[in-house]
Parts: sequence; structure tokens; C-alpha cells
Amino acid sequence: MGLVLPAHAAIFILGNLVASQPLAQSLKETIKITPVNFNGERMQITWVAKDYFPDRTVTFFYRFGTALQNRAWKQCPNYILDQGYNSGCLFKTEGPTLNISFKDKNGTEELFDYMLKSDFFIKPNPPENITFHWKGDRVTIECNKPKTPARCLQLELQYISEYEEEWQSRKSACCKVEEQGFDPEKCYSFRVRLERTLDCNRIPYASEWAEVTVWRNGSLLDSCADDIKPLSDNVILLISVLAVLVILLVQIFVCKCQRFQKSVMPVIPDPKHIFSDLFNDHNGNFQEWIDKTDNAMGQTKMEYVEHECIIEERTEQEDEKEASEKLCELSNMNERDYLSSAHNTCLPPAASDTVSFRSFKFCMNEDKYVIL
Repeated sequence: MGLVLPAHAAIFILGNLVASQPLAQSLKETIKITPVNFNGERMQITWVAKDYFPDRTVTFFYRFGTALQNRAWKQCPNYILDQGYNSGCLFKTEGPTLNISFKDKNGTEELFDYMLKSDFFIKPNPPENITFHWKGDRVTIECNKPKTPARCLQLELQYISEYEEEWQSRKSACCKVEEQGFDPEKCYSFRVRLERTLDCNRIPYASEWAEVTVWRNGSLLDSCADDIKPLSDNVILLISVLAVLVILLVQIFVCKCQRFQKSVMPVIPDPKHIFSDLFNDHNGNFQEWIDKTDNAMGQTKMEYVEHECIIEERTEQEDEKEASEKLCELSNMNERDYLSSAHNTCLPPAASDTVSFRSFKFCMNEDKYVIL
């Protein structure tokens, strides 16, 4: 087993090395160890074996009490290994004063020893029997007092709501902490731990976090998701109907928009489809395409047959007879009728264009009728 320590953990320097020993001289009279006293019950000493004892296994000995008591040394019962080398030891705490000794693999040659106060490196256990008291937007958290003196401990509270990403922290003297400003409509997660103060410790070790609890408006929940009530069947049916109506309205709106767009901005046909033979057969060569088209149209033109006009020649006797009849008619008309008749007879109707047929010319009026 190993131990992850805080970044600010102090590293202690042990001395009293034996100068006559080659290994002690290579250590330059220094070695760094990290002691932790778990709630005054178990002691852990770790060191960096690969830095101070490369390619060599050492044995660890310890004893509690002062030098005057002269107690017997005890060998480490539980080693912590690092890449196959002894790098730490776990053993029971038996007093406030601790002596440690590093020896060779056989335990006969002492490399160095050191004495320290185990009470200065206590790491408390997580708080026990935690209670929450709610009153409005205020919450009070309490826990049982540990075995170690309460004056050396403080209780840290951290909480986070379902809409936040970072924990909020609040510290107070052991073993009670209060905080206010909680929204009864929000779901909160709480966790607490005990921390050893610098007045009693060389290192402010803190306990592990207690189990996280979830609360909303003074009610304990398993998780924030459990507080979300499922929708009733009527609500689900209403949502489904509204969704169908929205889809229909969207489709109707899209159709109306398409019709309006076509009326305002008619679709311009793609000339590629109208003149498909221009692009497919002639690769867009307009001159080649128009020549072929003219030839095809010339072959399909209808042949017009001109019918010969036969004009019957009138004899001079018939012309004289017709002229005498007109003179007789004129003799019976008064002057006004004569002028009107002469005008209508001699003047051709107004024509806007002429049409030629062989050597004959014909006048056309406004309605495009040929005047003979």
C-alpha cells in the first residue's frame, strides 16, 4: 500500500550518519523521509529507496520511548515496496516519541538512526456520525468528537449544487460548522472532513472525505435525479398532441412559402434541359448546332404549291355595255348622290400595306384584308 501526500508536505532531514561507513558518506549525511501517524493508531514511514539505496535492500528498525528507557529495537512488520525495494514501513503507534534506524540487508550494520515526535504528524480519521440540521436557508453540520484533542482539529464543509461546477468550502472549529444562503429549490451535495491545525502538527494533514450526501430543502435524497418527478400520462399525451400539431403547422407553412416563392419568383428553367442536344450532341458548340437545326428544318418545311391565276379577258363590247349602263344610272342620280357614289367608287379604302403577287399589287386595310 502507498500514501499520496499533499503537495505542501514537508520533507524531514535525518542526520547522525556514521561517517566511517561508505554508504553513509555517499548519502552526504542526508536522507529524506515522510512520517504519517494515522489518528495516533498506526505509523507510516516512507523514503525514496531508488535515490538513497540504489540496487540495495535495507531493513528498517523502530522503537518508542526516550533514550533513557533503552527499549529494544523492533524490525518492520509490514514493508511498502517500490520496484521490488523496501521504500516504507507500517507499524503500530505505541507512544509520542519514535526512534528509527536503517540497517543493511542482514540487519547487522547500522547505516544511521533518528528520533522524532509521532504526535506532530497525526492524520485524523474521517468524521463520524455526521448530522444535518436545516432551518430555512441555513444548515448546521455536526460530528462526533474524535479521540485526539478537539482544539487541534477543524471541520471543513464542502458543498456543490446541481447547477455549479466547483465545490464551495467552509471551515470551522471542531466539531460544528454552519452555512446559510441555500436555495430550497436546488439540489445540493455535501461532504465533510477533519483537518489537523498547524498549532499541533508539523504538517496540516486532513482526513479523507466522509461519504457524500445529497439534500434538497432539508430532505435527504439518494441523488439529485431521484427528486425529478416522472411526467403523468396526461402530460405525455398532451405533449405528443402538441408535437404533432407543430409538425403539421410547419409542413403547411413550408408549402405556403413554396407557393408564394413560385408566384413571386418563378422558377427559371434550366436551358440545359431545353437544349439538351446542344450540350449532349454538340458539347455546347452553338454554330454546329444551329447549322444542323437549319438543315433539319429545311427538310421538314411544307411545300407550297402556287396555283396559276386565270384572268378572263373581257371584250370591248362588254366594257362599252357596262359603261353605258353606269352612265344611265348616273343620269338618274342627283348631284350629291353622284359625288358620293363617285367618291366611293373611285377612291380605294385606306390601306396600311401592300402585297405583291407576280406583277399585281393589292392593298391591305387595317384588318389585314386584301382589297381587290
